[in-house]
Amino acid sequence: MKLVASISQGLEKEGAQELIELGAQAVKASRRHILFEADMACLYRLHLRSRLSFRFLREIARFPCYGPIELYSGIQSAIDWENWLQPNKSFRVDVTGFGDGLSHTHYTALQVKNSIIDLQRERWGMRSSIELNNPDICFHLHLANNQAVLSVDGTNSSLHKRGYRPAVGIAPIKETLAAGLMRMTGWDGTNNLVDPLCGSGTFLIEAVSSLLGIASGMNKQFLFKNWPDFDLSIWDRELNIASKVKTFNKKLPKIIGCELDEITADSARGNVKKAGLENYIQIINCSFQELKLPSGLGLLICNPPYGKRIGEENQLTNLYKQLGEYCKNKASGWDLWLLNGNPKLSKYIGMKANRRFQVNNGSIDCRWLNYKIK
Repeated sequence: MKLVASISQGLEKEGAQELIELGAQAVKASRRHILFEADMACLYRLHLRSRLSFRFLREIARFPCYGPIELYSGIQSAIDWENWLQPNKSFRVDVTGFGDGLSHTHYTALQVKNSIIDLQRERWGMRSSIELNNPDICFHLHLANNQAVLSVDGTNSSLHKRGYRPAVGIAPIKETLAAGLMRMTGWDGTNNLVDPLCGSGTFLIEAVSSLLGIASGMNKQFLFKNWPDFDLSIWDRELNIASKVKTFNKKLPKIIGCELDEITADSARGNVKKAGLENYIQIINCSFQELKLPSGLGLLICNPPYGKRIGEENQLTNLYKQLGEYCKNKASGWDLWLLNGNPKLSKYIGMKANRRFQVNNGSIDCRWLNYKIK
């Protein structure tokens, strides 16, 4: 099968490597997407265990498309609709890209929907209902270079929603992005891990979940179970493998989140507990200046405000100065990894970044900065 994974910009290299580790073939990364091939077992495995990609689309047809007429006829002849969509099943159509006479995605989706429904009425005298929130099947159409690619989505919602975070901070980072950034640090559970501005605790939860091999998709509902070639025996096997958590012979180091706001700290504790990691992660309600770091070396990771979503830029300069001073005075020999969406603020850290990686946090162009604290 030909598939495409959607991923945050800047994580493509890490995401491609993760897909390879989970069994994907012919992997080719491009901007915000990764093209690859997989069998059904691998497809199920990716939905259960991938931590970086937030969507997987399976290509089921492609055809030339020069305008609305070709789109209408091409959809009807693209696949065996009796096999893929019985009238008693609901569906949704998502569209990306543009073509001649198809410059609005809402109009294009309507054309696809009309084509399917007209075919159903002609053949069976009945039609499927449209369900935007909870469809049985989600079709995805991509238009580019006079070509239409019809795919099916393996899930109804983004895979970044793990289910452990009903409680979030003011500007939470998506779980898939946090997982990718943690992977880039190379943290392997040998040294301490501390988030001095932990918010909802996402960095720490993703780091420990990955370390323990906890599958990210165990509690999700998947639409591929409604596909005509869904294989229950393969699914059960992959589900059984994914349910097993790694065991460690050695004790894990200290993993600590620090949060000044009491309500946010309580929410972070709730998130940690819902993720089943309360025996591994400690959330402390205090300012980071008051936090005593555990003995030994480790990683400091944080996502401080950028002055774009929360507060004004000039109100945050002191925060960055204080964070830099804390690192230099309290964390000599440690590494600091900081997600920065405002270069005007990062200079107040007072240290020169050893490495920097361009990533996008939503629509914000960011840098994942690594400092060697001396």
